[in-house]
Amino acid sequence: MKRLHWYIIKSFIGPFFVTLIISLFVLLMQFLWVYLDELVGKGLDFSIILEFITYTMAMLMTNAMPLAMLLASIMTFGDLGENNELLAMKAAGISLYRIMKPVIVLGIFLSIGSFYFYNQVIPVSYKKLIALMSSIRQLRPEIIVKEGIFSNDIDNYSIKVGKKTADGNMLYDIMIYDHTEDKGNVTVTIADSGTMKITTDKKYMILNLYSGQTYSEMPPRDRQKSTFPSRTDKFQKQSMFTILRGMELERKDESIFRNSNRALNNSQIVYFVDSLGKELERQRTDIALNLNYLSPLTTNVFKLARNDTATTQEIKLLQYADIDSIMVKSSSSARTNIISAALNSARNNARSIQQSEDMVVASVRNLNRFGLEWHKKYTFAIACLIFIFIGAPLGAIIRKGGLGMPLVISVILFIFYWIMSTTGEKFARESVGTLWQGVWFSTLVFLPAGIFLTYKAANDSVVFNVNAYSEFFLRIFNFLKKKNKAQVDK
Repeated sequence: MKRLHWYIIKSFIGPFFVTLIISLFVLLMQFLWVYLDELVGKGLDFSIILEFITYTMAMLMTNAMPLAMLLASIMTFGDLGENNELLAMKAAGISLYRIMKPVIVLGIFLSIGSFYFYNQVIPVSYKKLIALMSSIRQLRPEIIVKEGIFSNDIDNYSIKVGKKTADGNMLYDIMIYDHTEDKGNVTVTIADSGTMKITTDKKYMILNLYSGQTYSEMPPRDRQKSTFPSRTDKFQKQSMFTILRGMELERKDESIFRNSNRALNNSQIVYFVDSLGKELERQRTDIALNLNYLSPLTTNVFKLARNDTATTQEIKLLQYADIDSIMVKSSSSARTNIISAALNSARNNARSIQQSEDMVVASVRNLNRFGLEWHKKYTFAIACLIFIFIGAPLGAIIRKGGLGMPLVISVILFIFYWIMSTTGEKFARESVGTLWQGVWFSTLVFLPAGIFLTYKAANDSVVFNVNAYSEFFLRIFNFLKKKNKAQVDK
């Protein structure tokens, strides 16, 4: 039996790593396509690009891991069924549960490892990735001088070239407007040719010009006259030296992003949720205290309640106060003043509540984000195990290996899982339902489906046989028809 278990594990390990790499590659290409504009044309070193890809792949592991488990399970048991190996094992008296046992045990270890990865590695990768992306966003693009077009990539200079060599080393018909004094186009340099070089640290640019002249407009000596003197300086060679800002990568401090919900492990999230919950209660209490009340007694009661000393006689007086008797005993003018004051207080309270609503909603949504991240670490690990119970029986039922049919079924199931997970998280984040209902919604749907498929595959039931379902519904229809006929005859 141990040899059989090792054989099944070896059959599963190969497709698992292959599908994991394929899933990561596809998700990585999708991610890079979204952020392509922020990466291209900034002269990033290969080490920076490799670092960016590494952090991104760690973040994408949350989606790639369950998909790889599902696809590998379908491929493994699909191959066993297609090659009649699964049939031979069942003929030898080995049940599907015992055949799935080594894969389930391996899935448990992988689920535990995935939880540790999500809880410990991904928070660190997230902080590094966000810090690196923020640094890249502030990095200016490389200076690219195109023929016949003015380029403003260099601070305080506008450059146009008529022609340049294929390697870009030599420039011809150069025109440069100098804006260093911020006085407009008062200084222009024209040269027949030149070379542009940026230092290796990308902090300085050296521009060597040949056979040209510089025109400069001088300030008028007499402001009442509309004539402007100018000066022309001819040169055979002239060098321009300018400082380049924002061309080098300045890394941001990772600690800036340490309080983000994805940058924390579960123990840190519990601390943040507790702190945010207390802050939310304090915020709500402050809103209640800032409301206008007709009686100072009510305000005092709220203040006492906030200090946990609300067990006083004032609360009893407030509870048993008979407002109707007070109004009857009051004079007409007093009742009018009370009603007018109550209306003004209600209007002021309505405005105050409306202004505070957005603030409270934002605080609740932020609190829900931390709670969602705490739950997602567990659902991610459990999803890896659930997809084994879905993929293994599906592979045994369809009996198709390779990447054809298993890939199609895996993608369809994973899309359904992703849609349900995203929808449930959105509902929980917006406080439509509780946190656990939103995050665990997809798990509660797919877990019974996995148990059902495993039961059907273990008993060799026909799951995808259309005739079986048509016969089932036909029997129900005939039964209802006979029942209605019997009622009519009565």
